[in-house]
Amino acid sequence: MIEPILSGAELLQDIASTQPAAGQIAVWWLGQSGYAIKSASALLYIDLYLSEHLTKKYADTPKPHIRMTAAPLRGHEITHARWVFASHKHSDHLDPGTLPDLFAASPDARLVLPAAIVEHAVGLGLARERLIPVRGDETLDGEGFRVHVLPSAHPDLDYTEESGYPFLGFVFDLDGVRLYHSGDTVVYPGLAERLRALQPDIAFLPINGRAGGAGTPPNMDAAEAVALARDAGIPLVIPHHYDMFSFNTADVGDFARQADAAGVNYRVLQAGCRELIVR
Repeated sequence: MIEPILSGAELLQDIASTQPAAGQIAVWWLGQSGYAIKSASALLYIDLYLSEHLTKKYADTPKPHIRMTAAPLRGHEITHARWVFASHKHSDHLDPGTLPDLFAASPDARLVLPAAIVEHAVGLGLARERLIPVRGDETLDGEGFRVHVLPSAHPDLDYTEESGYPFLGFVFDLDGVRLYHSGDTVVYPGLAERLRALQPDIAFLPINGRAGGAGTPPNMDAAEAVALARDAGIPLVIPHHYDMFSFNTADVGDFARQADAAGVNYRVLQAGCRELIVR
């Protein structure tokens, strides 16, 4: 089991005490595609998977979800959240074992999520009035930040007139830093052009590709993430969606080698460790 650098109260204290300046963001990788991201004006939590929900759900099945990295936090420990984001319905991004407890512990928390999965979230016990549904291709202003909502394809866009896109990515404007969190997605036609128009300083991209095998929705792999960053002119890539489940992971060293060969800048994070990024 990979142990986080910081966890529990020590990690929460580090998040609370860190005060980035304008033009800086502090990032804590919380495993899989989950992050705490803090700027001078805002603290955001994105795609949190902090429980053993999937390990229990898929025990004694052909695809046991064996955890590789210990959870650095639990939902009930997060008492200060105000803005939480979920990119799509899958439990390692919208976690039934994390979000109800986080909502109970953080009474001011609101969850931004695809409109297509609002009823699913309500079914998990999340109060409807604390949900902020988005459809994709829109902009939302929050407290100290702006977010541009983009469609993701996992593996398809699956757009409907009724509810928009069920898989989303987010481009956040945070005190002079612009970052893209892809959620789960493959590289679909037009994604590089969308990103080139928005000019993010940082992209958080999955690298596990098709590692889960048949029946597991794919993501971009390391080579595709490197190519997307190059094609979209993204200055810095942070890889994610690996080292969580043993059946569906990737070698981050392979991503690093490919990024080096392509001249793409990157940082590999350690779970529970603060990374300060200056624009």
